[in-house]
Amino acid sequence: MIDEIAKYSEADLAEFKELILKKIQKAQDDLDLIKSAYMNDMNNGTDDTSPTFKAFEEGSETMSKEANSQLAIRQEKFIRDLKNALFRVENKTYGVCKVTGKLISKERLLIVPHATMSMEAKNQQR
Repeated sequence: MIDEIAKYSEADLAEFKELILKKIQKAQDDLDLIKSAYMNDMNNGTDDTSPTFKAFEEGSETMSKEANSQLAIRQEKFIRDLKNALFRVENKTYGVCKVTGKLISKERLLIVPHATMSMEAKNQQR
């Protein structure tokens, strides 16, 4: 007798797909906001202020751009991970732990929809 491969039902997959699509949209909106701040689209310049203040402001602006750049990189990775999860939903392999082959708990997937490992596997990594 062949063991049935663990997988979520069509209804569960549809629920996860809807959740992932919403998360992708929100993440994309957040990324757009980060990028607009990074590009300084909302110019709140210091062109008309004193030269001393302007020097402090430029240093702060550089640090802020670096932080925004790091945020944008993290956000892009999050979006990529969510899109990969969406691909797994489409090919019906979503929710299967890549280490144990068992189903990742639904509770975990609702919180971390791009998870590829069960808590059991995650804990073994430590």
